[in-house]
Amino acid sequence: MARSATGGSRRPVIVFLALVESAAVLLALGIAGIATTREGRQPAPVAAPATTTPAPVPSVLPTSAIGTAPVIQPGRPGESAQVLRPDQLTPPPGAQHNAADIRFVAMMVPHHEQALQMAALVPDRAGSTGVIAVADRIRAAQQPEVEVLRGWLRDRGLDSLLGGTGHEHPGMHGMQTPEAIATLTATTGTDFDRMFVEMMGAHHQGAIAMAQEVLANGVDRQIRELARNIAFEQAVEVNRMREVLDPQSK
Repeated sequence: MARSATGGSRRPVIVFLALVESAAVLLALGIAGIATTREGRQPAPVAAPATTTPAPVPSVLPTSAIGTAPVIQPGRPGESAQVLRPDQLTPPPGAQHNAADIRFVAMMVPHHEQALQMAALVPDRAGSTGVIAVADRIRAAQQPEVEVLRGWLRDRGLDSLLGGTGHEHPGMHGMQTPEAIATLTATTGTDFDRMFVEMMGAHHQGAIAMAQEVLANGVDRQIRELARNIAFEQAVEVNRMREVLDPQSK
């Protein structure tokens, strides 16, 4: 009789636990159903985006798209530069030019023009064939560069920056004063050779400093290439002029 009473007392407890578990299951299913109703259907897996092959960039652009000024392509050290048409180059991505590029070009035009003015004095005044050869190289290199620089400004509507003597630019390194040019003009022979080399050497060093500035701060690829060429060629010319005055320095 005692065993039967114990068994009878356990059945309600088991039934109660079963009802609690069933209620918990139904409650969980109900909450899941509400969440599904509120959020809608579960999102389908996102497919990976299709890979799009970018359109090829043309290697040659029409001249009208990149201006009309010729481009000087620097050669390897010791080799001459090449003058190319603009449509033979592909413009770089991103910014085309900045204030440092404009400043360099606007100052380098009168800077080169003064070098050409000094070189034009040489044939009738120099006493050394070495000085004459230096002046010939200066004219051959810098006259085309002046045309390139002027064309660069013209293509960007910056012609108004041209026309000055260069002395009004505080960053115009190596520019000679009008008085110094007048003194050089009145000199001949050995004295002219020495004065020309000293003045042109300082002038070249100024151009090198200006080129280094735009290489540090400019972004235009054409101007940066031109600046590298100017810095290299004029450094070579400085050494050549020193050798003209002092052949033992070779």
